[in-house]
Amino acid sequence: MAGLGGAALQLHAAVAVLRTAAAAGKLSAGKAVHAHMLRASHFHVVLHNHLIAFYAKCGCLGLARRVFDAMPSRNPVSGSLLMSGYASSGRHGDALALLRAADFDLNEYVLSTALSATAQVRSYDMGRQCHGHAVKSGLAEHHYVCNALLHMYCQCAHVEDAVKVFESVSGFDAFAFNSMINGFLDKGKFDGSVRVVRSMVGEVEQWDHVSYVAVLGHCASTKELLLGRQVHAQALKKRLELNVYVGSALVDMYGKCECACDAHSAFEVLPEKNVVSWTAVMTAYTQNELFEEALQLFLDLEMEGIRPNEFTYAVALNSCAGLAAVKNGNALSASAVKTGHWGALSVCNALINMYAKSGSISDAWRVFLSMPCRDVVSWNSIIIGYAHHGLAREAMRVFHDMLSAEEAPSYVTFVGVLSACAQLGLVDEGLYYLNIMMKEMGIKPGREHYTCMVGLLCRAGRLDEAEQFILSNCIGTDVVAWKSLLGSCQVYKNYGLGHRVAEQILELKPNDVGTYVLLSNMYAKANRWDGVVKVRKLMRERGVRKEPGVSWIQVGSEVQVFTSDDKNHPWINQITIKLKELIDQIKVIGYAPNFAVVLHDVEDEQKEEHLMYHSEKMALAFGLIHSPEGATIRIMKNLRICDDCHVAIKLISLVTRRRIVVRDTVRFHCIEDGVCSCDDYW
Repeated sequence: MAGLGGAALQLHAAVAVLRTAAAAGKLSAGKAVHAHMLRASHFHVVLHNHLIAFYAKCGCLGLARRVFDAMPSRNPVSGSLLMSGYASSGRHGDALALLRAADFDLNEYVLSTALSATAQVRSYDMGRQCHGHAVKSGLAEHHYVCNALLHMYCQCAHVEDAVKVFESVSGFDAFAFNSMINGFLDKGKFDGSVRVVRSMVGEVEQWDHVSYVAVLGHCASTKELLLGRQVHAQALKKRLELNVYVGSALVDMYGKCECACDAHSAFEVLPEKNVVSWTAVMTAYTQNELFEEALQLFLDLEMEGIRPNEFTYAVALNSCAGLAAVKNGNALSASAVKTGHWGALSVCNALINMYAKSGSISDAWRVFLSMPCRDVVSWNSIIIGYAHHGLAREAMRVFHDMLSAEEAPSYVTFVGVLSACAQLGLVDEGLYYLNIMMKEMGIKPGREHYTCMVGLLCRAGRLDEAEQFILSNCIGTDVVAWKSLLGSCQVYKNYGLGHRVAEQILELKPNDVGTYVLLSNMYAKANRWDGVVKVRKLMRERGVRKEPGVSWIQVGSEVQVFTSDDKNHPWINQITIKLKELIDQIKVIGYAPNFAVVLHDVEDEQKEEHLMYHSEKMALAFGLIHSPEGATIRIMKNLRICDDCHVAIKLISLVTRRRIVVRDTVRFHCIEDGVCSCDDYW
């Protein structure tokens, strides 16, 4: 350096060396320049700025700060470079502290860097102060600053402030549009995101890949399939469907719009697939209840050498929940431990969900207790899990623990709480919690809450009040609420009201098979055989066919599926022998086939055979044959368990001394020693 002639030449040479050293990451070369500067007493602000940039690029922020502090004079670039270094290293708090103590002028670069830092730490108050500085310095309408303001307000969940900025300035670019869409989507304000998308349509040529991801995110959230296909067509013109981020967004959009095949196609064309795209297509399958296919994709992912992340594990575990495949879930849990993902919030929440939906609520509780941190999803999962298992007291206890932990309940939380109240018939408590939800939590009741209240009144035997509640709370067109009342009419033998309710349901949904079945059962129990004949005739005239019952059970690593009256299963001979043996045993202790649940107009002998080959009984027989003595049997069913099977399985639990868990579309039936957790009400 000593041989360089002239100060200007020395300055340019030093800058060139620092730039080259920064690009190559050669710390020693940059330090040599720094040492020469100190010896030669070179204190030019430009050279100091390049030193700050060099040290920041090399990750030596302590040295960068020492250079900054030692500068005899600074300009806005000095502060901007150090702030950018802090921000790039995730030290956003240090960046903001530098801004607070700033003794240099603020320009558009400093402000945009500061706003980026406030966005990262979600510091709304600091962001407002930066906005104030921008207004005072006349930079509030500068392109960089405006974009940074939009991003900051959206990240801080103050999208209404972002809207004010957005509407006050014209000529925004793709970045601004992207920020606004994501801001609206994060707040669940889909009307706002629609407005932004519409304003972007005329600027489609300026869209970058992030724009496509943002717009496709809107389509996914609002399930606007037509718009999504149009965006896909535009992406095809630019070959952006090959971009891994756009491709993953396409997969997500098609998955949420219930187009699993299109999601798979969008995934397949990606030339390079990463863990995000693999997780997106697994999610698409899981959302469309293609659980086995999703788990196969997880295996394929590992075969391709892709390391699953916490979200991949969460999706795979949710697929296990859909299949009630506890053994697969346990294997995934062990894998997550090995890869260091077990403690992740999303993985633990998925484990709770998997165990709760597989009839292993004690394991779900064990995971809940072991979590290093919890969020509202964790609390909701365990509360709803307990409620579905008929453990209403435990659900209520956890809810009060949630309040003690100062975790704010959500819309879903109160669905679980009201469901627990309904199981115990606690009308006053249910009304109390509904009132708290509305007045103290500010949560507007939805269809699910009102349906729980209907179930609550029904469980308490207050059927007329339940009917009035439906009619007076704008849920008169909700089939689920009416069906809850119809089921209770059968339990309490209020066949007059039941007939009226069934007519109401069939007016809303003429092909609802379950209603015909319940109506036929009520006629049969009332010895109104003419009514049974009438129901069967009506079903024939309307072309209504009862959906076949399907049950499945996991034995070992395999899931066995059974369909009612299907006698083609490879183990049918052994199953038949076992069923006949069980039926003979339970007849001795009081079992009598319930012919009322059989809609076929056949002889009693044929009805009895039909009942024997119900899918849940076949699955139970298979489980008893292939499981060790005393092991719990877990069965899943696609429909409501019928009255006959419910009685039979309770008695079978007695004669076999087994704990039997059946998950139907209504709830879990945890059956042991002849008693069911549902108290014969479902």
